[in-house]
Amino acid sequence: MTGEFIRPADVAELTGLTVAALAQLRYRGKGPRYYKPTPHSVIYRRAEVIAWLETTVQTSTAVPA
Repeated sequence: MTGEFIRPADVAELTGLTVAALAQLRYRGKGPRYYKPTPHSVIYRRAEVIAWLETTVQTSTAVPA
């Protein structure tokens, strides 16, 4: 695997979401892919977070997110 791994706090800063919101996205099976190297840690690949953000682009407020 290649790419920079970042912590939830870094993802929150990058996306504008809170760490709690990221936890809810993980719970619901939504949001960017994540990794659990240990039972009590979560990390993300920066490139995958950016790719996920790019899939959320909207061109109109008439279309629900």
